[in-house]
Amino acid sequence: MPELPEVETIARELRRDLVGRRIVDVEVRWERTIALPSAAEVKPVLVGRQIMGTDRRGKYLLFPLSGGQTLVIHLRMTGQLHVVGPEATPDKHTHLVLTLDSGRRLFFRDMRKFGRVYVVADVATILRQLGPEPLNPDLTPQQLAARLAGRKAPIKSLLLDQRVVAGIGNIYADEILFAASIDPRRPGGDLQMNEIARIHTVTRRVLAQAIFDHGSSLQNYQRPGGAKGQNQERHQVFRRTGKPCARCGTAIVRVVIGQRATHFCPQCQR
Repeated sequence: MPELPEVETIARELRRDLVGRRIVDVEVRWERTIALPSAAEVKPVLVGRQIMGTDRRGKYLLFPLSGGQTLVIHLRMTGQLHVVGPEATPDKHTHLVLTLDSGRRLFFRDMRKFGRVYVVADVATILRQLGPEPLNPDLTPQQLAARLAGRKAPIKSLLLDQRVVAGIGNIYADEILFAASIDPRRPGGDLQMNEIARIHTVTRRVLAQAIFDHGSSLQNYQRPGGAKGQNQERHQVFRRTGKPCARCGTAIVRVVIGQRATHFCPQCQR
């Protein structure tokens, strides 16, 4: 699933082609892609609207529209967004096509069909459960500690809980905990303040580097122009089972925590 760095990359790279453009046609090619309003209603809601910006909240893409509505897209596991010329032909995995007044079109592709599209007047109807943004300077180590206090769940599961912090997924949770030298199985409420401060610090560093690298391309993630991200080349533990730890040489192990594959160094992350 695209995580915060991938979604941020997509939002930034779509700005040039989308901001200021007006939607002149909408083709829904698979009705269940549209979560709100109904598939039948989404065309009259979108046609004629100008795209005022591209933004991100957690793993959601936000496109404010003229008239006060917001187009919200959650890519889920395999969703992709591509801006293409009028000659491009949508394939069987293209479930939504927005035609722009520039003549170009925005394709929403999704092989697994888990992604969803919303058009809402109030984004809080979709996003109200999300926790704070991990890169927001307003999120302090003390506030993170308060969100973890008393929690018995493993810290890996808590980092994945979008109500605790928004945008972190399986890849970056593993990389963050390795960088912080924290065992992913430890209960969040048992962490000491200095350990939480380390998590807070390295979260910013890991995510900022991943954004700089345009995300991690492991399977389905592509940037809007079709290029891949490069952050996978920096991964220290994620999907490196059996390979030597870059710090100590111990073999990276894989366990399952909360039904999610988890990778860590048993020596560095005691």
